[in-house]
Amino acid sequence: MSMSRPGAVPRVPTPPRGEEIASYATYLEAQKAVDFLSDNKFAVELVTIVGTDLKMVERVTGRLTYGRVAIAGAASGAWFGLFVGLLLFLFSGDGAFVLTAIGIGAGFGLLFSVLSYALTQGKRDFTSQSQIVASSYGILCAPERAGDARQLLSRMPEGAGGVRAPAAPANPTWGTPGATPPPAPTAPAPEPPAGAAPAAPTPPVAPPARTPDLRWTTPTGEPRYGAMRPTSDQPADAQPDAQPDPLPAPGAQQPDQPERPA
Repeated sequence: MSMSRPGAVPRVPTPPRGEEIASYATYLEAQKAVDFLSDNKFAVELVTIVGTDLKMVERVTGRLTYGRVAIAGAASGAWFGLFVGLLLFLFSGDGAFVLTAIGIGAGFGLLFSVLSYALTQGKRDFTSQSQIVASSYGILCAPERAGDARQLLSRMPEGAGGVRAPAAPANPTWGTPGATPPPAPTAPAPEPPAGAAPAAPTPPVAPPARTPDLRWTTPTGEPRYGAMRPTSDQPADAQPDAQPDPLPAPGAQQPDQPERPA
């Protein structure tokens, strides 16, 4: 039974295998990471670059006209004519074949390109270049060497595109049990119609002045001694109007109190 060597490309389409050791937003960053592993004598044949969420991007480079088509066709024909002229010069030794071949190649290239563009009838009047682009590029490694690869990439300088960690949320406590929820957004105040004068700000309303109760306080607001003040639970209006009995004068006879049984 033949064993496949590490890093061998399978003959049939096969999903990649391995543990993801890093992820990058661009292919150049992933390429620098693999190059860093190679510089540190890591077995890069165990590493795979995988692009996810592939997209075909066609970048338009310019407008296509008969003039541009003719110039491009003449240039490509001249290069082919130069190659043929050099071959004739090597076998015959006559330099005139080179110039003749360049002129003939430029003429045929111009003619063919203009005819091809005319047959399209203006259905594609622009030039473009197509590329396959991925949203992110992950680096996979064999499970038995994934730990070593992570340690190497952790020592990669930041300027060279080190391993990227996920961004921390704005409030780390959001989404955790028992955490205070974020404040609800307040609706903005409606804007006045165009041409209308801005509304004047509403002045703050002062609390009503409290009138002192003459039963419990003096006209100046000081407490009246010997008078019972109302409790916080009961309003002043609900208190009895009767004044408490004054204290007996010294030496006055106390009223007889009934004797309590022993």
